[in-house]
Amino acid sequence: MKAARIYAEEDVRVEDVEVKEVGAKDVKVEVAWTGICGSDLHAYSHFVGIPTEEHPISKRQAPLTLGHEFSGTVTEVGSSVTSFKPGDRVCIEPNLRCGECKECREGNYHLCRNSNAAFIGLADDGGFAEYCVMEEQYCHQIPDHMTLEQAALVEPTAVTYHGVEMAGVKAGDAVLVTGAGPIGLLTVLSARAAGASKVFVSDVSKERLALAETFGFVKTLNPAEDDVIGTIMEDTNGDGVDVALECAGVQPTFDTCLEAIKRTGTVCVLAIFGQNPEINAFASTIKEANIKFSLAYSNIYDRVINLIASGQIPAEKVVTNKIKLDNIVEEGFELLLNDKSQSKILVSTK
Repeated sequence: MKAARIYAEEDVRVEDVEVKEVGAKDVKVEVAWTGICGSDLHAYSHFVGIPTEEHPISKRQAPLTLGHEFSGTVTEVGSSVTSFKPGDRVCIEPNLRCGECKECREGNYHLCRNSNAAFIGLADDGGFAEYCVMEEQYCHQIPDHMTLEQAALVEPTAVTYHGVEMAGVKAGDAVLVTGAGPIGLLTVLSARAAGASKVFVSDVSKERLALAETFGFVKTLNPAEDDVIGTIMEDTNGDGVDVALECAGVQPTFDTCLEAIKRTGTVCVLAIFGQNPEINAFASTIKEANIKFSLAYSNIYDRVINLIASGQIPAEKVVTNKIKLDNIVEEGFELLLNDKSQSKILVSTK
């Protein structure tokens, strides 16, 4: 089969590989669509997140097939599989877990101490391929009225909905999202689905803010041109937002979140920071600010599937391009790195 495999920094090759044999607990999926994630870009540009020694769970190391945001149709199941049959349409919950550590036993498998936040498609072969074979526990069936394109967006949406839930967004809340990349935009949609009545989004990219404006309910702010904090305070009667969701991963936006929240408000960090942020402890203390950090998701996939399928989270609005697997480097990774008008790119193996 055809697969996009990563060998080293800026070294992704679309090549022919053998399809993995289906084990007793495995499901073989013919991949339909796979989204390019920021993690894929980091892997491509800096070889981050790819094991160079055998991973404790997958037992794999580079070269590996990338892609962890994917959907497809089951074509074969192992002898012990009971939840799926050929023809079932599925999306993949790719976070690897051992099932044995304290965190896994308590249901917090996204914090699995043996996985170290590893994913199918980063620490094991993933969805930038014609087929993917994995244990049935990683598959979720989707409803008949859900498209496979929508299903490929469940994974990044689950990241954002978990963060929104951690932050405690509720009906009537005012919310700020810093960063209007794919995760930021999906966070905006997730916050709205959770009941936020007023949503601000801040970014320096005019193209990304323009995409956010198409949602119809967002107030966009560009810190290079606008008084972000002043506008938020004016629009919230001087109180500030109830929740700020940090999706950019840089110091200035983290500082903005702390400034923007009301007293007893919450800052929830969804982004991964390249450098550890500094916290203004005094400013945080006099607000009794709640500062939380969100990692991936657990136990919410079926809810997110239903939210997207029902239209409550129109995740397809963040898709800006669809490409073929053969063109993944030039029209996928390189385009996303150089064209800020792009948000989510879906890749088809057909």
